[in-house]
Amino acid sequence: MGGRFDGKRAVVTGAAGGVGRSTVELLEREGATVVGLDLHASDGVLACDVSDETLVRSAVEQAAATLGGIDVVVNVAGIDQFRKFEDLDVATWQRHLGVNLTGPMLVSHAALPHLRASKGNIVTIASIAGLRAQPYQAAYCASKGGVVLLMKSLALELAADGIRVNTICPGGVQTDLPTNAAAEHPDTDLDWGLLMETAGARYGFMPPSDIADAVAYLASDAAASVTGAVLSVDRGTAC
Repeated sequence: MGGRFDGKRAVVTGAAGGVGRSTVELLEREGATVVGLDLHASDGVLACDVSDETLVRSAVEQAAATLGGIDVVVNVAGIDQFRKFEDLDVATWQRHLGVNLTGPMLVSHAALPHLRASKGNIVTIASIAGLRAQPYQAAYCASKGGVVLLMKSLALELAADGIRVNTICPGGVQTDLPTNAAAEHPDTDLDWGLLMETAGARYGFMPPSDIADAVAYLASDAAASVTGAVLSVDRGTAC
């Protein structure tokens, strides 16, 4: 019995760990050939800062050449740093927008000719922070809210080309992202209970594989009639 992605060629950003790594492993188990992008190169992963246009175009073209084309793009790479708004500096703001919003735009734009040729699809990981407010995460919320509407706009524009574009908004996921965000800003004045509740931790953190499963559905032929969707995978947090 074949896999859902037999013969498919995928590019996954943020591929070195967490949701990205889990997505790569699932797509490969189901028959895809995958090239990952991440800040540091490793086996099957090209070095790429997704906020840098020159690096993105080079990495995507290298991936397309290796794969012989691109059928699926999965935008996973992201950052999160907790900051009280009064302590939010422009550099931190711009870095969030650069990685979480400009990054998916650049990767999707660079892959567009290949997706047109294959009538492929894009799946982007946003966050419930793009659908509802979270304290101490003004930059993160702005970037994730922006990417939700960016992808809905692309879905409308690219439908005529046969390209589907969908977004997933996870709640709390057990990855290095929230752990590092907390460790990087151990401010005892933050209301950690409020932060964890709005982030979805009230119901426990989900394994990255839960998000990878959602990616695989939206990227597969089972979702052939689904585009412009924003799928919350959050145990009901954003209801």
